[in-house]
Amino acid sequence: MATWLCVKECGACCHLDPTERPELDEYLGAEELQLYLSLVGSDGWCIHFNHDTRECSIYSDRPRFCRVQADVFEDLYGIEPDQLNDFAIDCCQQQIIGVYGEDSPEMERFNQAVGWGE
Repeated sequence: MATWLCVKECGACCHLDPTERPELDEYLGAEELQLYLSLVGSDGWCIHFNHDTRECSIYSDRPRFCRVQADVFEDLYGIEPDQLNDFAIDCCQQQIIGVYGEDSPEMERFNQAVGWGE
């Protein structure tokens, strides 16, 4: 069984371009949406994403909507805790494909790390 985990040196989720996420206002309240939009740099990446290390510079203090946690996903997306693992894997795969491509090293590392296809 595949088990979700955050893969180091990926950062696909930090590509926040709102034109690629038109449904933001459906799950973020006005205050969180304003915060989200304030984090988007001119290149579509989060202003806290370090492109050299490919890590979040505020990881321990990142906003709620950046956290893959059962309570957050249930509140934002209506995902039941027992569905979180599969949902998170699917979300990550979609985001990695969109940012880096289906055959990218990032996708290969993610799938290997979570045990996808085993």
